[in-house]
Amino acid sequence: MENIFINNFSEYDQPDLYDVENDGWNEDTLFIEQWAKKQEGMVIDLACGTGRTAIPLAKQGISVIGVDLHEGMLNKAREKSEQQNLSIKWVNQDITELQLDVKSSLIYMVGNSFQHFLTNESQNLLFSSVSNHLLDNGLFIFNTRFPSKDELMQPETEEYWRSYTDHLNRHVEVSTIAKYNSILQIQDYITIRRFKEASGQIAETRSSISLRYTYPQEMDRLLDKHGFEVVNVYQDFNEAPLTTEAYGMVYVCRKVGQK
Repeated sequence: MENIFINNFSEYDQPDLYDVENDGWNEDTLFIEQWAKKQEGMVIDLACGTGRTAIPLAKQGISVIGVDLHEGMLNKAREKSEQQNLSIKWVNQDITELQLDVKSSLIYMVGNSFQHFLTNESQNLLFSSVSNHLLDNGLFIFNTRFPSKDELMQPETEEYWRSYTDHLNRHVEVSTIAKYNSILQIQDYITIRRFKEASGQIAETRSSISLRYTYPQEMDRLLDKHGFEVVNVYQDFNEAPLTTEAYGMVYVCRKVGQK
């Protein structure tokens, strides 16, 4: 299968920057921790990145395997876990072709990583890989953005998003340009980061990413096809019920066997 993820790598090519922009977010980690503490054995973190959720789980005494395709992100995760003397197995694999020597009662994938699976084929391969590595009645927890009108019908012009101080102590202004293809259900984003250099000049970097949006009824059919039942679906990690005003969808699914 052609690797469909390579074109999305530019957003993850600076692991230190990724941590600055994302480490303050922990609601998904706390949610996963609640479920992980109810399970026995190894937990598998798919698209684990720099270990944002795996490392806190390991600190709680939970055994974790982290899997990611991006070697740079994994190297950062490895460095961070070694600095904290944590025993976490980091695996560099395409998770649509997962080959681990373990089965788990809990596999999770957060950070809206589900949106990186841009085709029907890749979504099918993902669920097959997960099912192959889950014990009977094991759980798969993942999240993805909700395909709301506000999310998909953004103007195709530059829009301010946020600002922060980066790992080099620079004030960074972030904006995005989004373009949605309603046939493919894929939104192409350009992320623009502007900051002042030591010389006083304003510098700019750009990265691109493509994200697929999946509708709730479509997701239900996809999960059923691959032998999963939906235990719960929420609009956030605080377990609020899913509504048409949602920005996200959080699925807790149980493997019930292939059909």
